[in-house]
Amino acid sequence: MQFSELGLRAAMLDAVAELGYKEPTPIQERAIPLLLEGRDVIGSAQTGTGKTAAFALPILTRLGPHGPGPRCLVLEPTRELAFQTHESFLKFARFTQLRCGLVYGGVGYGKQREDLANGVDVLVATPGRLLDHMGEKAVKLNMVKFLILDEADRMLDMGFLPDVKRIVEQTPRDRQTALFSATIPPAIETLITWAMNNPETVAIGARRSPAETVKHVLYPVAEAQKMDLLLALLEAIHWESVIVFCRTKRGADEVEQSLKRAKHRAAVIHSDRSQKEREQALEGFKKGSYEVLVATDVASRGLDIADVSHVINYDVPQHPEDYVHRIGRTGRAQATGDAFTLYTAGDAQAVFAVERFITQKIERLKLEGFPYNYTALFDEDKLGPLHERRVKGVKMGGGYYIGGSRRKR
Repeated sequence: MQFSELGLRAAMLDAVAELGYKEPTPIQERAIPLLLEGRDVIGSAQTGTGKTAAFALPILTRLGPHGPGPRCLVLEPTRELAFQTHESFLKFARFTQLRCGLVYGGVGYGKQREDLANGVDVLVATPGRLLDHMGEKAVKLNMVKFLILDEADRMLDMGFLPDVKRIVEQTPRDRQTALFSATIPPAIETLITWAMNNPETVAIGARRSPAETVKHVLYPVAEAQKMDLLLALLEAIHWESVIVFCRTKRGADEVEQSLKRAKHRAAVIHSDRSQKEREQALEGFKKGSYEVLVATDVASRGLDIADVSHVINYDVPQHPEDYVHRIGRTGRAQATGDAFTLYTAGDAQAVFAVERFITQKIERLKLEGFPYNYTALFDEDKLGPLHERRVKGVKMGGGYYIGGSRRKR
């Protein structure tokens, strides 16, 4: 199927053509017609499958010309997701007269108040800052025709569900609503029953499964050698861009500094960094100024970063579902990618929790030529050198061809 067959307006087709979109992804192919029909939609798809376009394109088609608003409200759990979604709406709406606004915390109110006063058709917001503007009477939601609740399970995890309900109560009852969530816990089921009207569910792939295009493996290592192994992996494989995930902000800062000492162009993104620093790090990574982005889980969901060749979990995530979101930063939009996870004896229970969550055992590998200290983890699966494992690979000098990756030159 082509985008031209979905019923989108000409301006949307021009935008997707300019952006280089060839054909709709499965979530787009199924969700766009339903949203164009006016149906409420529950969307579930693996990360990196084009979810934002799946709701933005039909909504921008149905909004028509610029008018009083906001007529579309998109709620996001984090600043980064809000910023990214707003950026996507701007790209899709570039051949229209529609105005897109953005409100989120961590920055001043002045520009946001000005944009709201000038009028926006689409408003992308985080719940807390939106409630601030509503409290100041800077924005009313009585004109909202389209409501998008994005990453609903993440909003639940972050404690935003009461705020979301307060916001939804201020929108018209006859609006069209779409909810996107990786998982549907009971609290989200309650929200669906309360906020949606006979929704159609679009589920693409197993909610708990990593994308099939991602090769993911575990590297057991002694705690004292984690950084040495990270640096050795970066030397042993060919990579274009890497995201390294850490569990804590302090840990992320330490990894970034170690990478810089090893002459890697690295930047870090976490919640203690100012919004300007976070935006600069993200933009620099996208443009290639930084080759490695070190991040906490604030960056694991929803960020549209194309062509990330590798994800490395320096720390095993605390929550099993975050494993899927982290490694979904590579292998996006049906491209291939690699994800490595370093784990120590203290991470064993967290690793088992991840494997239970995704209902599969993750392959354990050792890097040939690395001077490992002994760890009991090596006895867990009788690990051998990489070339002794039955995986796709050939020896390349001191490193190996690993799941689509070549030795860095």
